[in-house]
Amino acid sequence: MELGWITRCVREAQYCFSHHADSERQEEDLSIAQIEQSILSGRILENYPDTGRGRSCLVVGFADDGTPIHAICGMRGRRLVIITVYVPKPPKFVHPFHRG
Repeated sequence: MELGWITRCVREAQYCFSHHADSERQEEDLSIAQIEQSILSGRILENYPDTGRGRSCLVVGFADDGTPIHAICGMRGRRLVIITVYVPKPPKFVHPFHRG
């Protein structure tokens, strides 16, 4: 997956949240605007060639308020699907860019 395509989909509102991502977003108390900001300012941290549901990647970025956000992004047809979102925390992540 390419970051340019992902950010274009976000800018053009050509994306959707999976049910899981929307639940995680609410549990983490993240707004849609924060997630959009983090993706638009983000970078691809990991690529997943095929997880059984097609290609996906982990995008890490920061909301305007400084909140680090991880978004797993995939494709559904020609649209971006945000598979899950979360705030990276120990012990799984010691830093938004590094696993624990």
